[in-house]
Amino acid sequence: MKYSIIVPVYNRPDEVDELLESLSNQTLKDFEAIIVEDGSVKPCKDVCDKYAGILALHYYVKENSGPGQSRNYGAERANGEWLIILDSDVVLPEDYLRSVECGVRSENGLAAWGGPDAAHPSFTPIQKAISYSMTSFFTTGGIRGGKAKLDKFYPRSFNMGIRRDVYQELGGFTKMRFGEDIDFSYRIVEAGYRPQLFPEAWVWHKRRTDFRKFFRQVYNSGIARINLMKRHPGTLKLVHLLPTVFTLGVIGCLLLSAFCILALLPLLLYSLIIFIDSTIRNRSLWVGLLSIPAAFVQLMGYGLGFIESWWKRCILRKDEFQAFEQTFYK
Repeated sequence: MKYSIIVPVYNRPDEVDELLESLSNQTLKDFEAIIVEDGSVKPCKDVCDKYAGILALHYYVKENSGPGQSRNYGAERANGEWLIILDSDVVLPEDYLRSVECGVRSENGLAAWGGPDAAHPSFTPIQKAISYSMTSFFTTGGIRGGKAKLDKFYPRSFNMGIRRDVYQELGGFTKMRFGEDIDFSYRIVEAGYRPQLFPEAWVWHKRRTDFRKFFRQVYNSGIARINLMKRHPGTLKLVHLLPTVFTLGVIGCLLLSAFCILALLPLLLYSLIIFIDSTIRNRSLWVGLLSIPAAFVQLMGYGLGFIESWWKRCILRKDEFQAFEQTFYK
């Protein structure tokens, strides 16, 4: 097999079913799929059995250790020249692998690549709003594969590929519980390789289904950013500080509004920009409205996590495991 698709799974059999169905419809068939059950209470074995005669599919079960270690487990058992890392909550368009193949063939000496994500038309309005907040230039600066961006592109684990020999050379993913994919991308670059963006190799990414779960996700990402800075000095960029500045600005505007209602104007203007841009992109007034709270949750969740991590790691000087052992590490 030229490609080994590795998917860690934790209690998501329905998502695995959708992903495997999309894999069975690929126009390019030179791949194997490796599902690694990471200590799930709700296993997806029955789902995988359904596709056993349709796909070159391998199903493994291991004790829970987090997504990074599960990917390593799958990589050790892979046969492909290229390893493709996907999250279980993605669905692939039928020409996804053919787009990957075109990108691989066009780049001599390629070691790693990544692709963007998008919202499927069937996604709920909240999922589309969350997808907008994670991909818009007005929220994340386009760093997840957008054409306009404020920082370099680094592949993410929802859609990335790497030559198997390079994966083995770098030792795969570390034991970081969150941010492990960015850590891996940084190590790829530090080893002298240059990951490429394949804009045509995109996936539909389902995201979280409500704002509470979404807040927890981005809060953890904010925490991870300081841990990444500690592991990779010099990688903290202006774009990573913007959510914290935004968070402090929102708090400041709300406090000042008690004395002058005009202090809310910046927040209203930003909300209007998000509403107009999302409405145009999604062709839906309702998604445009939902994108306003999604943007605030995305930025402020990340910003608050960043502040907590900065306090614990930089002021209290706790190490990564001391600061977040109960939250992230088992």
